Amino acid sequence: METPRHPLPPFTTETALQKVQIAEDAWNSKDPEKVALAYTIDTEWRNRTDFINGREEVKQFLTNKWKKELHYKLKKELWGFRENRMAVRFEYEWQDHSGQWFRSYGNELWEFDENGYMQKRFASINDLPIEESDRKL
Repeated sequence: METPRHPLPPFTTETALQKVQIAEDAWNSKDPEKVALAYTIDTEWRNRTDFINGREEVKQFLTNKWKKELHYKLKKELWGFRENRMAVRFEYEWQDHSGQWFRSYGNELWEFDENGYMQKRFASINDLPIEESDRKL
């Protein structure tokens, strides 16, 4: 059994906000090993059109993501929560290998187990090409 990852569900406004900030900080580290530790061993993801199952697939997905999405910077915002579930709005900026900048917008639905690990993550994301001068993050 893994060590609990606080804060634990059921969430309050304060603990839900903490969980979102912890996730934002982890993703901004761009460290697939660190980020993957927040998810259950058998986590289920949908990210755009990718279906990812298990922590090992999460690590590989994130490794590939941050090889493609250079200068990645993310901001998450709690949209709502109930018991062990959250809805999160996010945007992030990144640059591809050709030099084009993008701002990606999306929504995530999260479900946590009793030990505070995310067991389900469903993300819908859209990319908007932007000029470097239009960057906000």
